This record gives sequence, C-alpha cells and structure tokens, in this order.
Amino acid sequence: MEKYVILYNSLSGNGKGLKTAEELKAKLSGAVRFEDITKISDYNAYFKETPADETIIICGGDGTLNHFINACDTDALEREIQYYPAGTGNDFLNDVREEAGDPPFVLNPYLKNLPIATIKGRSYKVLNGVGFGIDGYCCEEGDRIRQEKPGTDVNYTAIAIKGLLFKFKPVNATVTIDGLKSSYKKVWLAPTMKGRFYGGGMNATPGQRRLDPEHKLSTLLFYGSGKLKTLTIFPGIFKGEHVKHTDCVKVQTGHDITVEFDTPTALQVDGETILGVTSYHIVSKK
Repeated sequence: MEKYVILYNSLSGNGKGLKTAEELKAKLSGAVRFEDITKISDYNAYFKETPADETIIICGGDGTLNHFINACDTDALEREIQYYPAGTGNDFLNDVREEAGDPPFVLNPYLKNLPIATIKGRSYKVLNGVGFGIDGYCCEEGDRIRQEKPGTDVNYTAIAIKGLLFKFKPVNATVTIDGLKSSYKKVWLAPTMKGRFYGGGMNATPGQRRLDPEHKLSTLLFYGSGKLKTLTIFPGIFKGEHVKHTDCVKVQTGHDITVEFDTPTALQVDGETILGVTSYHIVSKK
C-alpha cells in the first residue's frame, strides 16, 4: 500500500490550506497523514527522519514554496519532494505549465541553483522573482487589506489600476547588470525574474526560462511613460504583450543584477512584502 505525508500550510489560500490538503487526500490511493509545514523547524532533518516508503508532498502556493526554500538547504535535498498547488496566485505553477488539480509532480529540479537576493542586509532564495515598483506597492496594499479584513480575496489587478491612476508615483532607477550600468526615469516596474510569472498571473518576462542551463535572470524595466499610456499598456503584461512596446519596456538578462531607486519603495520577494527598500542585489550561479 502506498504511503504519503502531505505537508500543508495552515495559512495558505487565505486559511484554506488544510481543506485543499484533504481534497488531495481524496485523490490518493493509500495511507495519508498530514503535517503543518509551518511547524517544522529543520526540514533537512525532518526529511531524513521520514520513513523511506512515504512519498512527501508539499501542498501550498507560492508563499508556501517561498517559506520552504528559505528554510531548507534545497541544493542538499536527498529525498524526492512532490508538489501540489493550493495557493491563490500560483505563479510557479503557471510557469512550469502544470494545471491546478492535476496529480502532484516532482519539485526537486526547480529547487536547484536558486538565485540569492540581498535586501536591506538580508539574503533570500528566490523562486519566481523580486518585484520593485508598482508590484511591491500592490503587495503592500494587499497586506493592508488582509490585515483590516482577514480572509478577504485580494484583487491585485484592481489595486494596480488604482495605483497607476492615483497613488503610485514612479521613481528613477539605476540598474547594473553584470557590471553594465544604465539609468531610467519614471520607472513603474523593475522586477528581476527567475521564472516568467509573478503578481498572480503577470507574464513579466516571457522569454525567461526557469531551467536555463546558463542560470540567467531577466530584469524588466517599464519606464518613461505617462499614466494613461502606462495604463493602456499594463493589461498586456498578463499575456506578455507589454514587451512589444520597446519605447518604454526593456528586458535585459544577466547573472549579477543590482537595482537602485532614488525613493524608498515597497518590494516583494515571491509575494513577501518588504517596506522602505532603496535597492536590491540578486545573483545567480553561472
């Protein structure tokens, strides 16, 4: 008889993590037990102690994966880890082209050689991307809404549009990619991506390949445009069509990337919000 241990996030999916894990149990044939992933203090030790005949499945969304990769030595994983999506955004899922509700799939190939971002003196492993600009603003607003009204489903697209029209102010940025420095005015977006998707379905860097053998990252610059033009172009980001507007959208690739803003701005790393950031530095393995 097959045996499974489902690692679920009690906070995933606006508190619906266990419910989704139970839905997964109904699809599995065999003995199933549950563990709250937030209660595990040492993942590498936990995996070594887990019986070899148990299949380990992580059930959660992008936030769960972000928590996991930053609490585990993913390059040293000896056990096969499977993944079943249970979040609200699922940008990682979009990028690897699996469908929500499909059987769990092996996660290990996507956890090797992850880039490291340094922000305000702290290092983070990055699964999807580092967002700097209106995307960070959207995460900041989303956090505020959830704090005021717990359990609320946050509409990031609506937040972005309102931000573009009224609240978010573009800033100036200096971007250094593998030693080459460039400056940009009126920057709306300046994320650096390991995958293509972030922000709940935005195809920010359609040419980026997560399993690129050269481990290159892609930095998107959306800059120089006024509010109305930006608002006109912005919806195209969900299909990756924004890159056609080469007069105000540029994508550059590299391994060692620094983005500096002239005004403190909210930033997000795989959906985790960090406030008052003036720069980030991200490095991938060559």
